[in-house]
Amino acid sequence: MKRIIWYWVAAALITFAAVIFQRKTGPTYPKRINIEIDTISIAIKLPRSHETDSVLMVAIPKLSWEWTARLFHRPYPTDAEWSVEPFFPEEDVFVSYFPNVSQKAAKVEYYIELSNLAEGKEISIPDDEPIVIRFKGKVPGWALLPHIIFIFIALIISNLTGILAFSNHEKYKFYGKLTLILILVGGLIFGPIVQKYAFDHFWTGFPFGSDLTDNKTLIMFVFWSIAVIANLKKNFRWVTIFAAVITIIIYCIPHSLRGSEFDYQAGEIVTGMVYSVKSWIL
Repeated sequence: MKRIIWYWVAAALITFAAVIFQRKTGPTYPKRINIEIDTISIAIKLPRSHETDSVLMVAIPKLSWEWTARLFHRPYPTDAEWSVEPFFPEEDVFVSYFPNVSQKAAKVEYYIELSNLAEGKEISIPDDEPIVIRFKGKVPGWALLPHIIFIFIALIISNLTGILAFSNHEKYKFYGKLTLILILVGGLIFGPIVQKYAFDHFWTGFPFGSDLTDNKTLIMFVFWSIAVIANLKKNFRWVTIFAAVITIIIYCIPHSLRGSEFDYQAGEIVTGMVYSVKSWIL
């Protein structure tokens, strides 16, 4: 009993490490930037995902009176002229507001420009390339919470199953089946529901598109299906170990790198291979 508790601890630690890594590298989580102005270091958090039912606000710390700030934004990916919004003092920060975006999967790129006219200084935030933000529809809690919970538990059980299989523990077959069920419910049942509310499509992975999130879920399900079937009557521990390793690797690939995107020219939501096939046909 004591030994299997340590297996659970190891599985949980691996899972939390993967979650932290994914949050730090994913393109939808806020980008944190630290800059130095007048020998003072300030931290700014710039959003990269927002819901269409509310106005998006960007906030920066208050600066001395010599500095002004402007928000530059335009639809992405386009060559449209940059629109400019001013910043206003609000409590202890400066804030600026984007025009309302109601289109799901629409993307906007933006950056902030700080100017010190007295000293002739200009600072762009970020200093390399604009931030890209994607807008999504609001997902109800009854769909989003089960999706997150089932997938998170599936990842823990997957890691536990891999550890048990590596240790030749008799319970690895049971937990392998449980992993498969959790991926099915969380990823292939609640996942498409979440996708529909957020981006107006139930499924944009293979064979209809190349959405990474959907394809990652499909790959996990396929590998665990193979592992469960292979171990029904015989012991193929290495198949289970391989499925667990593949699962943690593909989970660490950031979500939404090739997700649904509104095409401003076509006037519709496209995703990866779907858009390529349509373009080739037309």
